[in-house]
Amino acid sequence: MNNSGIKYFEKAEAYRKSAEYGKAIALYQKALAYFKKHSDIDRVLDCIISLADTYRAKGDFVEAKTYYKDALEVSGALDDITAQADALVGLGLSLRALGDWQAALDLIGKASRLYKSLHDKKGEAFSTWARGGTYRIKGDIKKAFNDLQYALKKFKALKDQSGIAYSYCGLGGSSRIAERFIDSGKYYTLANQLFNKLKDRFGLAYSYCGLGNVHRMKGDYKNALRYFKEAEVLYRKIGDRVSYAYTLWSVGTTYKMLGESAKALRSFKESAKLFSQTKDPRGQIYCILGIGELDWLSGRKALAKKAFSNALKLSGKYRFSVEHGYAKRLLKAYELSGKDIPINFP
Repeated sequence: MNNSGIKYFEKAEAYRKSAEYGKAIALYQKALAYFKKHSDIDRVLDCIISLADTYRAKGDFVEAKTYYKDALEVSGALDDITAQADALVGLGLSLRALGDWQAALDLIGKASRLYKSLHDKKGEAFSTWARGGTYRIKGDIKKAFNDLQYALKKFKALKDQSGIAYSYCGLGGSSRIAERFIDSGKYYTLANQLFNKLKDRFGLAYSYCGLGNVHRMKGDYKNALRYFKEAEVLYRKIGDRVSYAYTLWSVGTTYKMLGESAKALRSFKESAKLFSQTKDPRGQIYCILGIGELDWLSGRKALAKKAFSNALKLSGKYRFSVEHGYAKRLLKAYELSGKDIPINFP
């Protein structure tokens, strides 16, 4: 009875694995309609969670949130605790991307307790990794390191290559924020090697962007732009607007450091547009700061101060401590010293 639905679902899974998210979503929708028609509730749940995960992977967090909430209802009705935990982590990751890291921590914590009650080691590792990344966005880098190191250890014990690679990426990003650039380079290189073996296009793009930022922080702008180009090409193919937007911000910052203001502004504006579409407040703050800095360097001091103050307010509202620190630093650096030197933020 369910052959057509299963075929749709399996094809969708293959597309998702190769990061062809648009094609995957179309087929998951077909499978979902089929399973609903035939009242196959277990498979309906599989489709809903897969759709939520795919929307999240391509940066459609509002859409992902809707599907995760549906998945929580259905998994509750079926008393499927594993699916409930999976949906809680996914919902947490979506809310985190929309700026609500506190709700994300609560949901991921709930999921972690459920995985523990099921003795689900992979689930425990996944929720620890998700919590580590959430602490990073909050700006608590010490807790981020602890969780990501612990997740790495768990994934290594499970011989989960994908989990290991994503843990390396998380550690690479946290190391960069902590200004440990050599460590950051080591982690992203290890991740890149693993993603190459796994043929994970999304992971590859993630690690290329990370490596680009490592070179940018070392002042090696030529290689930074080379790596960002690799990431850009992949993210465009995949259709992940959020990751693409963060890459564009990095490109803009590189051009800013090179004194190429027109190119920097173009990248920041395109990046800001994408962050606005995907409702990512953290990304928006970075673009406000970047454009504000270009204004300062071009002599538009009043506009720049207004931008820095806006970023300070917005980062305060969302309690992003790293970005709040950056906004403070810019206000202080330029107001007090009056210097016209661009700042290379991690």
